[in-house]
Amino acid sequence: MITLPKRLPSIDVFRSITMFFMIFVNDLSGVKNVPFWIDHADAHADAMGFADTIFPAFLFIVGLSIPLALNNKIAKGESRKNIFKYILSRTFALLLMGFYHVNMENYDKHNWVPLSIFGIVVTIAFFLIWLDYSPKLSKPVKYSLIALGYATLLVMAFIYKGLPEEDSNYTGMQPRWWGILGIIGWSYLIASLIYLYSADKLRALYWSIGFFVMMDIVLHTIVDDFKFPVITDGSSTALVLAGVIVSVLYSSYYEQVIKRLYIPVVAGAILICAGLLIRPYAGGISKIYSTPAWIFICGGISLLVFTLMVYLVDQQGKQSWFKLIKSAGTSTLTCYLIPYLLFFGMLWADFDYPDSMNYGVGGILRSFGVSFTVILFVGLLERVRLRLKI
Repeated sequence: MITLPKRLPSIDVFRSITMFFMIFVNDLSGVKNVPFWIDHADAHADAMGFADTIFPAFLFIVGLSIPLALNNKIAKGESRKNIFKYILSRTFALLLMGFYHVNMENYDKHNWVPLSIFGIVVTIAFFLIWLDYSPKLSKPVKYSLIALGYATLLVMAFIYKGLPEEDSNYTGMQPRWWGILGIIGWSYLIASLIYLYSADKLRALYWSIGFFVMMDIVLHTIVDDFKFPVITDGSSTALVLAGVIVSVLYSSYYEQVIKRLYIPVVAGAILICAGLLIRPYAGGISKIYSTPAWIFICGGISLLVFTLMVYLVDQQGKQSWFKLIKSAGTSTLTCYLIPYLLFFGMLWADFDYPDSMNYGVGGILRSFGVSFTVILFVGLLERVRLRLKI
């Protein structure tokens, strides 16, 4: 097996691009009159837009990173017990942040604390807890700031009032669904544990992804309107496992893959064709319902884009082409959270963009501008070691 560096440049660049477009499509959701192929497709439409490919690409990238991160810990001599704790701590962080984000969607406007203040305070608490603190900072100060972050979250949970359900009173915080970060967290946990504790890793991974893909197919063909707790229909876990498998194969056969990039290109094309073939029989293409066709097509697209990054970055050394958005790949969680501060800050100030920036081309350019601005700002934060690390 080839020993690869701690971070593969191609994965970082792929993550940067995906994070850039994640910020872009999230901001674009507030823009009207945009071309239908850019935005999310309607939940009941047998279709998908560009925006529907971003989250699955991110899940795929999470999988790409798992073997590299865990192998590096194993190479340093860390025990499986410590690695298991590391996996649980990352999962906990993602679930907790996702839990708060989901409950913000049901925040009652009559609460005595405005949603804008609630969102800003919670986001700052996330930074206090998971900031990549300097080793020079004394431990009492560091742990006091972390404790302050957790205490802040507890206070905000105590004052939280959710929208009433039917004839009931206001609701407290509850896991209505786990949110984007929560879905990533559960999928990361399952895929990481499978990789960590399997003796024959590739065989275990093949069986596992087969299980979750078949689960999704069955739940969209034979069994209707049923979801398992946590893993729902298995689609997100399948996409993460796809990334893990690609990463293991790339690491194991690095030299051969670099010389024969047509192999992953063919594999990506096959996945897209498989999605189109199964489309009429398993609920069509739908991100909202995470149908099998959506999994196959997005998995194929992600593999093709990653192969392009391998060619441009790992083979041709064109990493400098993506220097402008580099921080989106190295401080990804920070990039994800900063737009929350931007959104809640605008809400608090009762600020809105001019009409020309809320419609059509002007709105699209606005969203590109927001994405670039956020990433450049995170790059500045990164220089002074203000970044999240879980």
